[in-house]
Amino acid sequence: MNRVITLLASALTFGAFAAFPAQAETKVGFVYVGPPGDLGWTYRHDIGRQAVEALDGISTTALENVPEGPEAVEAITQLAETGHDLIFTTSFGFMDATNEVAGSYPDVKFEHATGYIRAHPNVTTFSARFYEGRVVEGLIAAHMTESNKIGYIASFPIPEVIRGINAFMLEAKQHNPDVEVEIVWVFTWFDPAKEAAAAQALIDNGADVIVQHTDSPAAMQIAENAGIKAFGQASDMSRFGPTAHLVSIVDDWDSYYVDRAIAVRDGTWEQQDTWWGLTKDGMGSETGMVVMGSYGNMPDNVMADAKALEAALANGDRHSFPCPVYMQDGALADDCAAGEAHLTDGTLVGMNWYIQGIDATIPQ
Repeated sequence: MNRVITLLASALTFGAFAAFPAQAETKVGFVYVGPPGDLGWTYRHDIGRQAVEALDGISTTALENVPEGPEAVEAITQLAETGHDLIFTTSFGFMDATNEVAGSYPDVKFEHATGYIRAHPNVTTFSARFYEGRVVEGLIAAHMTESNKIGYIASFPIPEVIRGINAFMLEAKQHNPDVEVEIVWVFTWFDPAKEAAAAQALIDNGADVIVQHTDSPAAMQIAENAGIKAFGQASDMSRFGPTAHLVSIVDDWDSYYVDRAIAVRDGTWEQQDTWWGLTKDGMGSETGMVVMGSYGNMPDNVMADAKALEAALANGDRHSFPCPVYMQDGALADDCAAGEAHLTDGTLVGMNWYIQGIDATIPQ
């Protein structure tokens, strides 16, 4: 009797599928500013894409090495025109292009990484609080430098990068008031030759710890060859500097991409702004978009202090910018003057100034 019921149920199920066409596959597109082979920023976004590709009923497309400008409009439009339901644009410089195309394709969902403009109801933004990782790096660098000279390779003078420099130096100065930073702006996200040249120039000027906010492991390799220390960026770069690597800030986009792709597939997608750090809520909940990868090449006590600071940042016991914070000209930051316990998100999002103790000028 049970066999008959099973066969009948199978027949009914087959008939249901025959009567109603299968749901259309959800198509998700990704626009990359560099190649997945950069082993940094784009590489980690592509790891997230692969997690989406593994979902049932979803396929993905990736366009790589897309310049930040008119060509970005063409690339995003290409994905919208070819039936993609959700498009992730993964660089700050794609912000205007994303919003431009979104206005012409109201039925497509657009998600822009690290931006702050959502000009249409089908656009959302997402970013990571990378600066939390810079705080941990600042503690480590303050203890590891012997020359008290830190070299910092910066990409573009946008708030995301400036926040990172400030967070790093604010913490470093707490542990070593004599530490100084030299900043080299390379005006590129991914150019191994430029990144390597910048690292070498900083080392030649006396830096014995290198920090980077660029995408390739070139700086780590230069540090390894020079016998100094360095931090990895976007992915775990320890394999490129076995004796140089201190820790890497690893970008983890996987869970966010999966959640948003499922929301489009299931018809539950809503516009939002997302800014996750070491945890999703800054109060010790689920892992967020920032992961500290492969601590090494430092004394045990420094590593223990760094991990304790990481935990405090993750569970909300510490903020990256606790008041008082003084600006480069010596003035107290507005949030602190207003009685806040720390700098607010509104200030951090638009940060375009250096903290006191950085002897440099932000390029215009």
